[in-house]
Amino acid sequence: MKEEIFVYFIGTAGSGKSTLTYNFKRWMELRSLDAIAVNLDPGAENLPYEPDVDIRDWISLKEIMETYELGPNGAQIACADMLALNTEDVKKSIESFKTDYVLIDTPGQLELFVFREAGKYIVKFLNPQRSIIAYILDYALAKNASGLVSQLLLSLNTNFRLNQPQINILSKADMLTEQEHKQLEKWSDDPDVLYSAIQQEDASIYREMSEGILNLIQNFKSHAELILTSKEDFKGIEDLYTAIQLQFEGGEDLMKD
Repeated sequence: MKEEIFVYFIGTAGSGKSTLTYNFKRWMELRSLDAIAVNLDPGAENLPYEPDVDIRDWISLKEIMETYELGPNGAQIACADMLALNTEDVKKSIESFKTDYVLIDTPGQLELFVFREAGKYIVKFLNPQRSIIAYILDYALAKNASGLVSQLLLSLNTNFRLNQPQINILSKADMLTEQEHKQLEKWSDDPDVLYSAIQQEDASIYREMSEGILNLIQNFKSHAELILTSKEDFKGIEDLYTAIQLQFEGGEDLMKD
């Protein structure tokens, strides 16, 4: 029996995790591929998809705030730690679907999943051998070279913390101008071009830090390669699917003839 593949959509608040979860699931359904969407954000509101498994069935941000008299930030931290307590129930619900792909929409604030132990525990408990991180960079913060590099550092930190295969994705690429789009593609294809762009910025300690960060990323055999996806259509989704298939199936395609 073929095991399901777990795809964790992770990124900063507003980067487009829920939108990409929705688009990827819809893309797969249109191609007769089997996938479910899992929401792990107890405070999520107005999701663009209907979760097949929803952590809000076990944990409610509003109830935590009222029960423990916490503000929104304190309650989010409490909920993040409580995720681990409900992982067994989440796993049983996921297994009941007998699906090929499990698309996991993580909490809105990156630090609640990546930098607290509960996130690492969840990945290990569910299936670390069949898990991959889809790390989402915010297009609005990637329009200049130093901004892109600062996001790549967060991506590297996520890879270090969770210790899983990882793909970097730039979301909402359709919100970029044609010039910005071409520029990001050049930076993605060739880190030397990105490095040159950093050197052309005004001299400052921030520029020096950006240069050092990019060197660090390259030394760890990571790079600025990105898959660009759009908010309104399926641009980049097939590239993401192919990258995941190459990681786990050696390129074997699940799509039916």
